[in-house]
Amino acid sequence: MTSTLTRRTLLTAATAAAALAVAKSKVPMGLELYSVRKELAADPASTIKAVAKMGYKGVEFSFAYYDWTEAQTKDIRKMLDDSGLTCWGTHNGAIVFNPTETQKAIDRNRILGGQFLIMASAGKAEGADGWKKVAESLEASLPKLKAANMVPGFHNHAMEFRPLPANGPRPIDIIANNTSKDVVLQLDVGTCVEVGVDPVAWIRKHPGRTRSMHCKDWSKAQGFKAVFGEGDSPWVEIFKAAEQVGGAHHYLIEQEGSAYTPMETAQRCIDNYRKLK
Repeated sequence: MTSTLTRRTLLTAATAAAALAVAKSKVPMGLELYSVRKELAADPASTIKAVAKMGYKGVEFSFAYYDWTEAQTKDIRKMLDDSGLTCWGTHNGAIVFNPTETQKAIDRNRILGGQFLIMASAGKAEGADGWKKVAESLEASLPKLKAANMVPGFHNHAMEFRPLPANGPRPIDIIANNTSKDVVLQLDVGTCVEVGVDPVAWIRKHPGRTRSMHCKDWSKAQGFKAVFGEGDSPWVEIFKAAEQVGGAHHYLIEQEGSAYTPMETAQRCIDNYRKLK
């Protein structure tokens, strides 16, 4: 009985310590604005103001930003400043990592204040060689982005955690193994959990590379409609690993729909995050 109680006490203490680490976290939570994309397109000023009022500290823009004019980009930056929000970065198509296109992305991100230029889609990458070329394009962008005080990164989906045909390597491993530690591995937690990969183990395997993380949840019952904190992801341990090992700079809620409106969903997500803390 004594040993059982001791084990229980230790487990309870370990859980409490992990929760306390999350509570003391100084890593800010933001919103990937793709979560409220229709609202943002219809009324950017009101949407940005509402996101700030919810308690989010920063944002990440989807690739829609790339088509804005310079004047539009400056208007959005003013809205961010007026609301007290920081732009941490942007999601980008693979085209941005073509040397002839990178400067435009740098110019727009400089206006917005974005530091993290994340490749959100690799486009058509065929086989291991195709994924190596994706890694090469990320690595090749480093000097130009570093000179602008920016960094490149790669955002995974479920497919990157699945082995290539004929028992080939996983695309995400090709990206990680063929880029330097300066290339951010932006972990999409939900898609990682969906394919049965342990996100905590992934973060710990690649120290310093989870500087940006998408806090998307997933559950067997609801899929990606599970609101953050209500799915199968072990968030306390994920945040602990991200901050102890991953080098977390910021977190981002990303939601692909739920039983609620996008704005209500964004509110519920950050409310659940506060409860977790």
